[in-house]
Amino acid sequence: MRILFLTWRDLAHPDAGGAEVYTEHVARRWVAAGHQVTLFAASVPSRPGEEVVDGYRVVRRGGRLSVYRAARRWYRASGQGQFDLVIDMVNTVPFTAHRWITDTPVIAFFHQTAEECWRFNAPLPVALVGRYLLEPRWIRSYRDRTVLVVSQSTADAVARFGVTNTVILPEGFEPVDVPKVGKEARPTVVWVGRLVPYKRPQDMVEAARLARLQIPDLQVWFMGGGPMLEDLRSSAPEGVEILGRVSEEEKASRLARAHVHVATSAREGWGLVVSEAAALGTSTIAYNAPGLKDSTIAADGQLCPPEPAALAAFLVASLPSLQAHPRAPIPYGGAHSWDEVACEMEDAVLAFLGRTDRAIGTPADATWRRAVVAAH
Repeated sequence: MRILFLTWRDLAHPDAGGAEVYTEHVARRWVAAGHQVTLFAASVPSRPGEEVVDGYRVVRRGGRLSVYRAARRWYRASGQGQFDLVIDMVNTVPFTAHRWITDTPVIAFFHQTAEECWRFNAPLPVALVGRYLLEPRWIRSYRDRTVLVVSQSTADAVARFGVTNTVILPEGFEPVDVPKVGKEARPTVVWVGRLVPYKRPQDMVEAARLARLQIPDLQVWFMGGGPMLEDLRSSAPEGVEILGRVSEEEKASRLARAHVHVATSAREGWGLVVSEAAALGTSTIAYNAPGLKDSTIAADGQLCPPEPAALAAFLVASLPSLQAHPRAPIPYGGAHSWDEVACEMEDAVLAFLGRTDRAIGTPADATWRRAVVAAH
């Protein structure tokens, strides 16, 4: 098949995250299986407007807000009649491609809804309009359509807006070798992610301050860049180290050496770092928030109320046992292999199109579908 992904950014974008990782793992595997894949995304400084990456074509036009209009212009000029399927990868603002692409089928993929995240990312008047007017209108436009989602939380979220014909796909994970390192001598917490308001890193800082009243030698590592980096560095209390961006090797080492990983986001599609931590033998304490609850339960972690005092109490109660009895690594950290994800997503779009000509063979570790069938 000839497949077009519409996404607001690709993996080369400095703000790329889990949604972009998902898209491009699937794209690479689909190309390897014989599909022709094009990915349309926003422009990236120092990267060409068009290039081939791992076998799939990347077209870049527009910026953070103008990418949606740029997609329409590009498709009308160069895309009509060139694709068998268009996949609208929804990241807060959808391309609503089903409204303006009429020559080929369109299916949407929701990683997450924004909802309460609006208040973290926009000034109050815009946040209110976005949460209570714009986003509901965007999501409701898919009410009579099949949509793909990455977790039960996202399925529940879109269902509140009338989108009930959802297909839940598994989250993917690329296993890494577990570093041959021991756990830290001091009780150690690790927080990983972009330092942006909706991920609430300041809650971890406050929880650390409270927990250190009872665990004086507690240390906390923050890994990740973002607009809050310098403010957090300048105000970090004793025991809290703001490392910024680190290499993949250092990230894996610190995740493996920590006793617990903490996730404090207001909302995620899944929360891939929870799976990463579990695969390295580190349990998660996460806020009981959409997406995080899916990944944390799958990784046999703990959910706590979303506020710093509760998080501090969970840390104080859990760290002694986690120090005494470290967790064993969980294969795929509660997620699934990317081969399996690519296979499941191909099956979903073929069913949507009414086709059966699968290009990807069933992966050897494809247990997810069999488990779902057995459960029903």
